[in-house]
Amino acid sequence: MDQSIKKKRARGRLSREMIEDAAFEVIEREGLAGFSMRKLAAALGCEAMSIYHHFPSQAHLFEALVDRLIGPLKMPDPDLPWRQRMRMVVLDYRRIGREHPAFASYFLSYRMNSPICLAYIDNIVGLFNDGGFDQEMAARLFRAVGYYLSGAVLDETAGYSKGPSAVTTVGREQLERDFPNIATAGRYFGTAEFDKTFDLGLEMLLDEMERIRTATLDRSAQGGSRSEQK
Repeated sequence: MDQSIKKKRARGRLSREMIEDAAFEVIEREGLAGFSMRKLAAALGCEAMSIYHHFPSQAHLFEALVDRLIGPLKMPDPDLPWRQRMRMVVLDYRRIGREHPAFASYFLSYRMNSPICLAYIDNIVGLFNDGGFDQEMAARLFRAVGYYLSGAVLDETAGYSKGPSAVTTVGREQLERDFPNIATAGRYFGTAEFDKTFDLGLEMLLDEMERIRTATLDRSAQGGSRSEQK
């Protein structure tokens, strides 16, 4: 049993919080494919039925883990500039995925229909509404940012960070001879470059959202001026 989990068990009866703590540890150690309620019970030093008393199924447990990650997230101060607020919520979401790399693939594909997650998503869509976008554009931008975030976090936790996926790989000499563009670009693909690349893409997204936002606000202002003239 992990020492950290053992200390928590020694303090008293099994609780939801203790189970969730242990689940995160087991998932990060074993990976999602290797996780099971049996292994979780072994880590906690209890019977699996003791866990099912708190979580009827693995799906219930995983939903609780997502809620635990999403629940503490706070919306930025509404007095801050809109672009800064948007940047803050994007970075918060990315941080969660990177802090739990083995759980990230589940977290990113989970549809977030629980009350805690729905409240969070409602606030994020509301942030787009605060930007002056109409309902359709707010929804589409919300999804577009989600595409970027999901792809980036998945790549950073299960893609390039894991090294080559192919069984048949090539050496450096062949890479430079046959695939010179990749050999040159490859130095910027490593984990040390993730932040710079992510920030570049995020700034591009924010720039385009600012362009759409400015155009939308200008149209609204012009429409208001015409109405006043009438």
